[in-house]
Formats: sequence, C-alpha cells, structure tokens
Amino acid sequence: MSDIPQRTLSGAITFQGIGLHTGEHCNMTVLPAPADHGYRFVRMDLEGTPEVRADVDLVVETRRGTTLEEHGARVYTTEHILAALHGCEVDNARIEIDGPEIPIMDGSARDFVERILATGFTTQDAPRKFFTLTENISFEDKEKNVEMLAVPEPEGEFRLTVMVDYHSPILGTQHASMYKLSEFPDEIAHCRTFVFLKEVEALAKSGLIKGGDVDNAVVLAERPYTQQELQDIGELVGKANLELASGTKGVLNTSPLRVDNEPARHKLLDIVGDLALTGVFIRGHILAARPGHAGNTSFAKLLRKHMKAAASQPNLNPDRPSILDINDITKMLPHRPPFLLVDRILEMDEKSIIGVKNVTMNEPFFQGHFPGNPVMPGVLQVEAMAQCGGIFALSSIDDPENYTTYFMKIDNVRFKRKVLPGDTLVFHLELLSPIRRGLVNMRGRGYVRGELASEAEMLAQIAKSPTAP
Repeated sequence: MSDIPQRTLSGAITFQGIGLHTGEHCNMTVLPAPADHGYRFVRMDLEGTPEVRADVDLVVETRRGTTLEEHGARVYTTEHILAALHGCEVDNARIEIDGPEIPIMDGSARDFVERILATGFTTQDAPRKFFTLTENISFEDKEKNVEMLAVPEPEGEFRLTVMVDYHSPILGTQHASMYKLSEFPDEIAHCRTFVFLKEVEALAKSGLIKGGDVDNAVVLAERPYTQQELQDIGELVGKANLELASGTKGVLNTSPLRVDNEPARHKLLDIVGDLALTGVFIRGHILAARPGHAGNTSFAKLLRKHMKAAASQPNLNPDRPSILDINDITKMLPHRPPFLLVDRILEMDEKSIIGVKNVTMNEPFFQGHFPGNPVMPGVLQVEAMAQCGGIFALSSIDDPENYTTYFMKIDNVRFKRKVLPGDTLVFHLELLSPIRRGLVNMRGRGYVRGELASEAEMLAQIAKSPTAP
C-alpha cells in the first residue's frame, strides 16, 4: 500500500488548438476527477458524450501517435496530455474534447504542464497506485528494431533512459535520461515532436499531419532541398511558406532546437504518456532503444500483464496481525509440540489460507538434520503445509475439535530452496476443487522472504476422531 495520496487538479483548464493529424480544431477542458477515476476522455461532440478510458487495452492505432477507442468513440494523439498529467503527478482527470484529436499546441507538452502547475492540485483520500519492479522485464520488436527493458530501481523512482538511432546525418545517435518523474516539467515537457522532411510527403498522402506545421514539430532535412522541392511539399501539406535555403540541410523550423537532444527527450515524453496507459505510477528504470508508440504501448501491455500477475499473488508479509494464534490452532488441531508445525494463521477465506511457521534453531529435528549444517527436512515442510490445510478444512465444521484430517495422496512435490534456522515459512494453500464428502484437495506453496521454497498438491480426508463423543 502506498503512503502517497492521489491528487487531482484544483480547477478546470481550457485549451484550444488544432489536431496534428486530423487538422480539426478542438476545444479541450481538463477537469478535476474523483479518487480512483484515472484519466478519461469525454467526446462532448458525440451523442451520449461517450467516455474513453486511458487504458492500454483500448489502443487501436499507433501511427505517429497513440489512438484510443471505446464505445465507438476515438481519441487521437493522446500521449502529450497524458504525459503532462502523469509527469505532474496527477492521478485523476476528466478530459472533455469537442473533436476527435487532442490539440497539438507547439508539438510538446509545455503548454499543458505550465497550465497544470499554475492551477495547482487537490490531495485526495486514497493511496496512489504504484507498480514496483522486482524483476527485469524485457521487450523486443525485431521487425522495428525496438528494444525495451524495465529493471528494479533501488531508490524507488521512475527513471527513463532512451537511445534513438535513425542512421541520420542530422539526428545521429542521441541519448536522453530522466532520473526521476519530478524532472519532467522542466527537463522533458518542452521538447517537441519531430519528423524527417523525407517522410512528410508519405504522411500527407496517408491522410496524416493535416494540422502539421513548422511551428508544432521539429522538421529535419537530411539533404539539400531545392526551392521547388520545398514548394511542392508545402503545397501538399497546405503550407506555402516552407523555407530552407537551397543547398543546405538541417532543421527546417524557423526556431532552433530547444536543446541539442530534443528529439531523444521527446521520445522520453512519449514514453511517459504511453506508459500512463497502465493506470499506475511505475517504480523502476525503463531503458528504451529506438522506441515508438507501437513499441511503447506493446511494452505497456506487457507491464500490465506482470501487474495483474503480481496483484494475484497472496500477501506473504508475515509481519501483520494473526486471525488465529497458537492457542486457537491447538484447539482445532490434534497435533502437539514438537510435531505442531504451524504458529499462526494470517488470512483465510472460502478458498484459501495463509499460515506461518517460524523456524528456530531450537527445532528438535535440527539435532540430526544435519549436525553442523541444519536444514529443515522437506517432509516436515510438506507436513507443516498440510497442517495449514487441515486448519482450513476443519474450519468448515461446527465442532472441529471432534475431527481430524488424514493424508490420502500427495502429488507434484517440489523443493526449490533450503529452509534454515531463522527463516519464516509462509504457506499459501488454495482449494483445487470444492470440498465434497469430506475430501479436501488443495495446492500448497511455502515461501521464505517471498521466494518459493516448496510446493505440493495434497488430498486429505476429514474424519471423526476416534475419541470424539
């Protein structure tokens, strides 16, 4: 659980501008939203004002921008406003638009960020959602030559490193880094999108960049262009005043690059916006080589898959209150020391149970297993696991003290690591099928510090004790 609260905007912010690809004018209002709302676009111009969630599973197009679709409504070029909100650590916002595409503004997120910061924030009564990387997660698109890697970050920050290499004499190989998310407003937000002049004709013929201008993109000319060539391209995109002195190459814009590695930094901006589609703040270091929206969103989907897997994992933290202590356990199980191998029960529902065995050097089995090299026997790990399952099974009976459980079958037993004195074994058992006729079939796993130590599938029979009245 995060100790950082969510936040939203303190007021509404209105923007006006043209869409980069559709060329349509759009009014956009970014409004506060309640906790756990996330980011949602609202098409005010469509019947029923359909909402489109900022969710990576709703991505339908990644050509030169990230397009989302839900309920038959599309929103084009979402990445810059999402980057601005996420980069300013806004958790929840309602984004109302009266057209299909987010205004491109100057091709960066600068205008969005400046207005967001000027408006301020309201803290909300809910914890911020984080995904903390605990292992490396890699992605590769060999066809597009894209590589992305997420690794744990010791300081718990969101760090980005990017490399772009288009074999361009103008762009060359560029690198850019963001060491923490708080750097985004000053270091990344002002960096504009870029395009090669050689791509402009193809993009225009594909129905894109209808709103493109030298004022909202860095246009890179990799070779000398004649005035006639520039005129032809200008006519194609509806811009009559493209200017580049004959015989020169470089940046087509009337304004110079804002920073030397502006294209690489803009790639960082796009990654922030596209990864915002995961719905969480990431704690980890993302390294990207030659990224684009297709790779970013594919990587976001991969991260989402890992998030879901992590969310389905049981809470293995032993440092929390017990629902059953040793006194409760001895009332339910017939086992007694030294063969009582469960100390506490932390959690139990209709399908699963989590229990704890504190392994100390005082365990009698360490005297012979092994002298000078104490290791908990695997068979006793399975027994401790089974006792947790027995508590689960007997908890379904009104008078558990009059019943016991007996092994009938053990399958798929595996031991993954040694269990040593000082370790805390946390057992998680799940029902494999409903309890019928006293038969209990469960899969159990034992963990030490979150690492799998042992596992088994067990079938047991609930039976009345011989001494029961």
